[in-house]
Amino acid sequence: MEAAPASSPQDRDIFSQDMVCWIVVPITLSAVSFFGTWTVYGLALSFGHVCSLSNWNWYRNSCELNVSEECCPLDSVPTISTSGKNSPENSLFSATINAGSFVFIVFCIFHHAHILEKSSCQAFLSKIALGFGCVAALGAFVAGNCNPGSLQLLHYLGAAVSFVCLCFYCLLLTVLTNRVPLTNWAHLLHPSRCVATSVQVIVTIFYCIFFAQESYYFHHLSAVFEWTLSINLELFELSFIFEFYNFSSSTLSILLEKKDEEKSLILS
Repeated sequence: MEAAPASSPQDRDIFSQDMVCWIVVPITLSAVSFFGTWTVYGLALSFGHVCSLSNWNWYRNSCELNVSEECCPLDSVPTISTSGKNSPENSLFSATINAGSFVFIVFCIFHHAHILEKSSCQAFLSKIALGFGCVAALGAFVAGNCNPGSLQLLHYLGAAVSFVCLCFYCLLLTVLTNRVPLTNWAHLLHPSRCVATSVQVIVTIFYCIFFAQESYYFHHLSAVFEWTLSINLELFELSFIFEFYNFSSSTLSILLEKKDEEKSLILS
């Protein structure tokens, strides 16, 4: 019986490079969201379309009651949505959300494939997480392409669906981090993701509460909370560099194998 030929150093290098290159997925996802949204905010602020996040004095004065002092109109409170409402920054806002939604779906699918490869018994939980992730991306896509100035209902509906589904997605991925260790750093990643998920859920609740208030001050506070949610989610996504470092092209083949198995079960 002939022994299998040993892999050459060149083959091992190619395999190693193939594994390392997949870290570009969480890096791209986090970078597109971070640089895109903050660039949109910077443009909106420079054109005077939104008020400053750091100037709290403007929010202590109502523009309807005290026009002699500096104030911030309700439609200029610097939420992420308001920052991308006006031209020319609205085009960049839509492009950022569209690109982020697409990369996020890719991220969800790849992570699901990784879970299936390592532990098929967690397939059902991973599928639920995948569903929440895809719905969250769809909600963000609707919010990003429905301008809050003209399609307010659709915009806020899409944003609400996205925020809620992201909370469940983060929760399920945190559970899967503990159940299916995809990296040797899982023992450190799990507690850090527990903290990030807790922040995401708690801040989302307070954001919704403050956003529904009529006070200018609370609206500004809700804007700060929304940006906090964005940064927290970006850091959560960036932590998956460790899992994607161990990802390889062959991992994706498990999705095709599962489809073939399902077809054979249907035909039998």
